[in-house]
Amino acid sequence: MAQGTVQVTHTGTSRWRRRTGEYPSLAAALEAAGDGDVLSVAPGTYRENLVLGRAVTLRGADGAAGSVRIAPADGVALVVRASATVQDLHVEGQDAAAPALLVEDGAPELTGLRIVTRSAAGLEVRGAARPTVRRVSVDNPAGVGIAVLDGAGGVFEECEVVSAGQSGVSVRGGARPRLERCRVHHASGAGLSVTGEGSGLEALGCEVYEIKGAGVQISSRATAHLTDSSVHRTSSDGVTLDTDAVLTLSDCDIHDVPENGIDLRSRAVLTLTRSSVRRFGRNGLSVWDPGTRVDANRCEIHDSTGDYPAVWVSDGATAVLDSCRVHDVPDALFVLDRGSRADVVDSDISQVRNTAVSVSDGATAQLDDCRVREVSTGAWFRDHGSGGTLSGCTVDGAQTGVIVTKGADPLIERCTVTSPAEAGFYVSAQGRGTFRGCTVSGSGGYGFHVMDGCRTLLSRCRTERCARGGYEFGENDGPVAEECTSDESGTVRTAGAERTAAPPPSAPATVGLLSAVPVQSPAQSPVPPREPRAAGPGAPDAPSPAPDARGADEVLGELDALVGLDSVKREVRTLTNMIEVGRRRVEAGLKAASVRRHLVFTGSPGTGKTTVARLYGEILASLGVLERGHLVEVSRVDLVGEHIGSTAIRTQEAFERARGGVLFIDEAYALSPEDSGRDFGKEAIDTLVKLMEDHREAVVVIVAGYTAEMERFLTVNPGVASRFSRTITFRDYRPGELLRIVEQQAEEHEYRLAPGAAESLLRYFTALPKGPAFGNGRTARQTFESMVERHAVRVAALPEAGTEELTLLYPEDLPELP
Repeated sequence: MAQGTVQVTHTGTSRWRRRTGEYPSLAAALEAAGDGDVLSVAPGTYRENLVLGRAVTLRGADGAAGSVRIAPADGVALVVRASATVQDLHVEGQDAAAPALLVEDGAPELTGLRIVTRSAAGLEVRGAARPTVRRVSVDNPAGVGIAVLDGAGGVFEECEVVSAGQSGVSVRGGARPRLERCRVHHASGAGLSVTGEGSGLEALGCEVYEIKGAGVQISSRATAHLTDSSVHRTSSDGVTLDTDAVLTLSDCDIHDVPENGIDLRSRAVLTLTRSSVRRFGRNGLSVWDPGTRVDANRCEIHDSTGDYPAVWVSDGATAVLDSCRVHDVPDALFVLDRGSRADVVDSDISQVRNTAVSVSDGATAQLDDCRVREVSTGAWFRDHGSGGTLSGCTVDGAQTGVIVTKGADPLIERCTVTSPAEAGFYVSAQGRGTFRGCTVSGSGGYGFHVMDGCRTLLSRCRTERCARGGYEFGENDGPVAEECTSDESGTVRTAGAERTAAPPPSAPATVGLLSAVPVQSPAQSPVPPREPRAAGPGAPDAPSPAPDARGADEVLGELDALVGLDSVKREVRTLTNMIEVGRRRVEAGLKAASVRRHLVFTGSPGTGKTTVARLYGEILASLGVLERGHLVEVSRVDLVGEHIGSTAIRTQEAFERARGGVLFIDEAYALSPEDSGRDFGKEAIDTLVKLMEDHREAVVVIVAGYTAEMERFLTVNPGVASRFSRTITFRDYRPGELLRIVEQQAEEHEYRLAPGAAESLLRYFTALPKGPAFGNGRTARQTFESMVERHAVRVAALPEAGTEELTLLYPEDLPELP
């Protein structure tokens, strides 16, 4: 029953024939109304299931959405089957198997509606219907927000999906709606979902955010075109395309997503124009499978929040980047697998922590007129069958300009490498490659460094101001160098024989055919550049373990032999297993989970934190994650200086000493005392956070200290807590474990416990006060040392002492309880 009345204004052929009538229910008013009539509904709640089968206007009398509620107990609240007009109503539905508002036919206009429901769909459009929907909000935490199905269409302007238990907007069955300036948020499925052959969506000026799933999902031969739209704050990928899906993004912004910015698979095609992908946790663009293709023009991909390449192309997919920018990412472009290809034209790649362009497993990359700067490695062609062309590119401020390894065979022409810290071009491990008209200047190492067994061709190349020399070639099976020049003179080596060459200062040194190259003097023996670690989609390939590193099993065995620390051993083994499995997955061409290796150790002094840190470094070295695995132990006094600026220098020096190993900061909380004031400890923390970010693969940092104090320390700097993967708690040793430490010490020093001594030690450790100064393992060692001293005093007084007297420790040798 209605709680209000319905006024119907009937139209006529002339003004004087217009008439008005009032009805007690909407059903009665609709029965009396004809095409063109206006139904003004008084405020109230109407528990009726309505069907609009005529071209009438149904509106709230006062024009305020919410004052008129259409709220039946079940079924569809409102069905529209004609070109009617519906304005300013509040529609509620409670049927989980039916929509709240259903448009089945005609071209109705729906304006200013508020749909609050727990239905299968808030608003559903079917079949031949082509509605115009303006300023309609849908709040449906139980189902789909807006569903457009079975060939339907329509225009949705300034609409909002406030919440959805499934997709915010679902398009399927050949439907093709258009969204203009709409907002979709707080959906538990995809924000926009388009699926099925013939289905399509056009969105202009829309925003999709706070989605528990993918922001936009296009699949199964569907198409979509988004213009001037944004997708952000999703729990999964920003945009996904699958199974022959086609999507065009123009002037769009994809940002703040924890997974891939855009993920394409199974022959999907994406055209990306003047758009940005930023602050993504995995890949900015992830492109998989034969036939899958991305064409990006004037786009920007930047500010990764994870440890993955910005652009990932694999399994035979293709990516084209034209006039794009990729910057502030761990790695820029990775191309893997035979048939995979990336073409990059007139683009900028900068501020890359590891490798700008990596080509492996038979893939191909073509870069034309690109600019690469502030990277670790400009380009790395990794293995047999991998290749492509770099043409007219510049690499500035890299560790190494271009690396070619393991049979890879690229063509590098007219490329310039400026100011590399190590080599300009480095070829090793049977790498090949052709270098034509390339230039290296200002290198901290060699210009061209080609190792033994690398059949490389250099033609008309030039080096200038290279610290170690312009060219360094291997002794055997070296490269062929044709008309190559350098600004230096020195020893020239040709086919194994040496002669002295000193061309006039005005004439450059010339490298002739068959490896005639200037080299350094014996005192300046060649040092190859550190090869940057290859990064798969999950984690970088590790460098080879240090030659003298113990095996992981041996180090883990020593860890297992430590007394107690069961939970610590489990944590370390878990980290070790994750790293090892990640390495195997990368070798198998799979993505590996990112493992942050920095740790927090909490617990009392003497619980084995330093020992475990040392073993942890050795384990990482044995797995090839760290170059050396050595331990550098520091505390506040080693990091904090007495005046402004000195703290940063001390911290950097400590970090450099630990490069390739573990930096262990004991009592790290002392860097930020509670009454810090103008204390310089904060400068040490800020410097350390930046170094950990800039050199995340070079050093593992472990901070240690009392549990409560370390919890406070982690809150001092917003970047501190995010740099450490996990906290490992070292609990206090139990009396029985302290006894075992004493027994180990005795055995190591060739002593034995006499009968009754073990029981006395157990009682001693049980009664020992456990205050803040209690040293745990250190207390056990000190107790043993005290017993040895008291034993010495006792035995020295004996006129004669046999082996038993010299080795047995008795209960009376125990020190007094403090």
